[in-house]
Amino acid sequence: FTVSRPNEVWVSDITYFRYNDFSYYICVILDLYARRVVAHKISLKNSTQLTKSTFKLAYEYRQPTELLFHSDRGTNYTSNTFRDYLRALGVKQSFSNTATPYNNSVMESFFSSMKRGELYRYKYRSEREFRAAVERYVNFYNTERPHKTLHYKTPAQKEENYARGVMESQD
Repeated sequence: FTVSRPNEVWVSDITYFRYNDFSYYICVILDLYARRVVAHKISLKNSTQLTKSTFKLAYEYRQPTELLFHSDRGTNYTSNTFRDYLRALGVKQSFSNTATPYNNSVMESFFSSMKRGELYRYKYRSEREFRAAVERYVNFYNTERPHKTLHYKTPAQKEENYARGVMESQD
């Protein structure tokens, strides 16, 4: 994807994390412009409701226009309920080709970093502590972790530069 501004292309996926014999499903939406997490939710159920509520949170927060929303072909994203919801908002939907996850590699990279950098490193004493760790990691990822692809800026810095009209080289 070639992305020239925030809220042009979002990508999403769901991962899970086991804690205390339960699987917790984490749905995340990233804005590809700055690789910023624009919304995330955690649920005990991997459902269309999880995907839709995460998207609703992002959409209400960012209020995009002419948005392309990309995901894999998971049932949460291909369900009639979710597809109708996006259509009603005027959002164009895009899917990775079957057995070709490269278009979602940014999401896979995010989940890998979150699991290695946070979730697999600690033994959580409560669900509340686990959920707080996810919040902490998302904040760290957006505001403190520089990205090579962003010329060693954080996602927040990249978006701030855009808002200020600062032009950046596209190496």
